[in-house]
Amino acid sequence: MDDRLMHRREFFIGGAWTAPAGGDLLDVVSPSTEEVVGEVPVATAADVDRAVTAARTAFDEGPWPRMTPAERADVLARAATVLRGREAEIAAVTVDEMGCAISQAPRSQTGMVAPLFDYYAGLARGYAFEREVAAGDRAGLVTEEPVGVAAVIVPWNAPVTLAAWKTAPALAAGCSVVVKPPPEAPLSGYVLAEALAEAGVPHGVVNLVPGGRQVGEHLVRHPGTDKVAFTGSTAAGKRIMSLCGERITRVSLELGGKSAAVVLDDADVAAVVPAIVGGAMHLSGQVCGAHTRVLLPRFRYAEAVEAAAAAAAAVPVGDPHDPATVVGPLVAERQRERVEGYIALARDAGARVAAGGGRPAHLPRGWYVEPTILADVDNSMRVAREEIFGPVLCLIPYDGEDDAVRIANDSPYGLAGGVWAGDPARGLRVARRLRTGSVAINGVHPPFPHVPFGGFKESGLGRELGPEGLRSFLEPRSIGLPPGL
Repeated sequence: MDDRLMHRREFFIGGAWTAPAGGDLLDVVSPSTEEVVGEVPVATAADVDRAVTAARTAFDEGPWPRMTPAERADVLARAATVLRGREAEIAAVTVDEMGCAISQAPRSQTGMVAPLFDYYAGLARGYAFEREVAAGDRAGLVTEEPVGVAAVIVPWNAPVTLAAWKTAPALAAGCSVVVKPPPEAPLSGYVLAEALAEAGVPHGVVNLVPGGRQVGEHLVRHPGTDKVAFTGSTAAGKRIMSLCGERITRVSLELGGKSAAVVLDDADVAAVVPAIVGGAMHLSGQVCGAHTRVLLPRFRYAEAVEAAAAAAAAVPVGDPHDPATVVGPLVAERQRERVEGYIALARDAGARVAAGGGRPAHLPRGWYVEPTILADVDNSMRVAREEIFGPVLCLIPYDGEDDAVRIANDSPYGLAGGVWAGDPARGLRVARRLRTGSVAINGVHPPFPHVPFGGFKESGLGRELGPEGLRSFLEPRSIGLPPGL
């Protein structure tokens, strides 16, 4: 790995790489080796202040919000080109900093980044940022204005992808941004900042200051920010929402999930269940939209448990640098302890570990947990109601279609979900009944980034991606038009 990519000494503020105000460094630890593989400086309050001031100046006085949408789109399109050329670097850094299996990097870490900038470049060119409205003898002009300075706070499981989900539409809208990458995986965000600078984003429009919770809270509270865009845990989202409420700061939240995969009684269990298991193992289960509650018809439950256990046991677990690996380590030791704690809770509550449940014997180093299948799970158990964020599936029996829908909707979350059916039309009817932000039918997911992503209930507030993602960074304004204009 290029040492420059793994050992950083500066922040990106005001269009330049600038020295930190403080001297603290944050070690980046490989989840697969438990060794330090990189480091970044830790932002202080003064560093955050400088970043917000740069973004504020760029928005209030700079050219970016005053460019035409087509001019901004040209920059976004160039950013897409630059980012395509740096996908291998982003993937390699992410494997080292958060343990993503290299086989899955194109899907989770790089595959949507450049296309997202291309998408918002195209959307900006054709979006109606202004429209005239007439009512009788009166007329008005409705304009969509950039919200201002956006604080972008992203998690460690897909740091560049999720930063792009927010940064691309914010830039298309004409906003400036301050990005706070996660302390567990801060390095890949630097590549994004470099790419945007190379693409010609004006000075101060994009700023990057890594740090932990205190840095994020200072950024959220900062009077110079107009909007907070956050992806992370529901607990952190509640805190951010309360802080934003103090200043009526605009906020969008993409939070946790406990999504259900409903397997209907006409589905091919032998084919469907292994597919669900494989999907839930993506990023070692560290995905907010993972389908981790598998709802199965009771009369086919034993068959499904057997199929799930066999599928989990066959998942390759190992070094994330190995292209054959599907499940790599969890991001941190605390995350492994969290997952192991939930498995213990499941046993105590009466659930049965049908596969996995421990640490892989062939991997003495690294924060690994075996792909785990929990059977005999009731939807009232904590493992069925709380987000585990690891390679753990809960298999829950149901009695009839209405019961399946009831169980699927009986959750504090509503982020994603799936329906598997022999009859796709029946699958669509059931999907319409699920109180969740996105639904896949027979493994077919909606065409992101062209459609919105986000959740009902405690899974978040607002939507990302699609035109809705752009509108979340815009403020509508109405202007009365006197006769003659």
